[in-house]
Amino acid sequence: MFLFRLMNFLVGYVTITIRGEAPEKFINMAAARGIFLWDIARPGEQTMRANVRLSAVRPLRHIARRTRCGFHITRRAGLPFLWMRLARRKALAFGAVLFVLGLYFLSSFVWTIEVTGNSRVPRKEILSVASAAGLNRGVPKWRLDCPAVERALKANLPAISWAGVYVKGTKVTIEVVEKTIPEKKNQSPAHIVAIKAGVIKEVLVFSGHAAAKEGDTVVPGQILISGIIPPSEEQKPEQPGSETHSEQPAPRQPTYVHAAGIVRARVWYEGYGEALLAETGKRFTGHRVTRVCMKIKGREIILAGPQKIPFLHYQTETSVKKPPPWRNLHLPVELVISKYYEVENYRLVRNRAEARRLAGERALHAVQKQLPQGARIVHKQLDELIVKEPESLVRVKAFVESLEEIGTEQPFTPGEESQNQVPAPPSQP
Repeated sequence: MFLFRLMNFLVGYVTITIRGEAPEKFINMAAARGIFLWDIARPGEQTMRANVRLSAVRPLRHIARRTRCGFHITRRAGLPFLWMRLARRKALAFGAVLFVLGLYFLSSFVWTIEVTGNSRVPRKEILSVASAAGLNRGVPKWRLDCPAVERALKANLPAISWAGVYVKGTKVTIEVVEKTIPEKKNQSPAHIVAIKAGVIKEVLVFSGHAAAKEGDTVVPGQILISGIIPPSEEQKPEQPGSETHSEQPAPRQPTYVHAAGIVRARVWYEGYGEALLAETGKRFTGHRVTRVCMKIKGREIILAGPQKIPFLHYQTETSVKKPPPWRNLHLPVELVISKYYEVENYRLVRNRAEARRLAGERALHAVQKQLPQGARIVHKQLDELIVKEPESLVRVKAFVESLEEIGTEQPFTPGEESQNQVPAPPSQP
């Protein structure tokens, strides 16, 4: 289709209007003689309109005499007619050619430089290194050596591991990838403590001393993995027949570490939801209209949109745009864009089963807001709350049991009372 339109534009075509008693005969005879007509339309009973190439206009005269129809040209389009118009306006043609050449010349320079991918390295520093390598605004694109700029960026900026320079039109994009610096691991003494109450399901210790085991009930703030590793009790065996006791060794000191590990526990949540048996209110219908006004010194001129809002009830959302100030001049002109959303009153009646289902969904949604990321629900239960007096709503309470990680780091200073919270190691028999 594109090639067909392009060919018609190059050779030129005209739109003809055919009038006569039998314009269909004119069209059929032209098609029989190999003359192609397209976009055929019939605006009247004895009138037809069609497009035909410029080279086929002369043969159509003979067909018009045979069918006793007449035709006249209503529109001319294509390169030959455009060339004829430009030939009559040489100054316009010269200006157009000059404009195209100027545009092509200006597009051969770099006018915009964009830097992407940097977070730690300042943009000014990247542009400074690129400028020293030959990348500046206004530089001709044929003088720009992109590989040299990339090498200069990697050589002069140690924080950059990779750099790429791309040219698209008059815009140059410098894309950099910064080196990933590993964060220093915190080695200060710390415990893993519980952030919420629950029953321990799993304890995985990476470093430290396990202070809780599977099946234990813990409360917030309780130590789960201690950063104090107590010394092991080693009893030296006594030699038979010895009457003198060797000198007692000095007691060994505990080891302080930064505790790390995973502690998963069963945690319970409660949520509440309710739903009305008969609900009334307002809701959006989905219909809206937009009005664009220009406000000049308190006077509004409607540029687009309806004069009168077609809705009986609606809500309005308005945004105001002002022209930027120029020096000390503030123009008293505002562009006001108002969006009107239609709303309607509704009344919805539910039976008790539908209300119970909706209240249960709302109760579970309330629990879902309390669950941390990564928590897995293992059990849920919905109970309807029954009251003595009948109500126009249904109340539901949700009980959810989840399996989640409850440990968090808590730094401490060696010698504090937190050391007393660590259970003593079992004595060896």
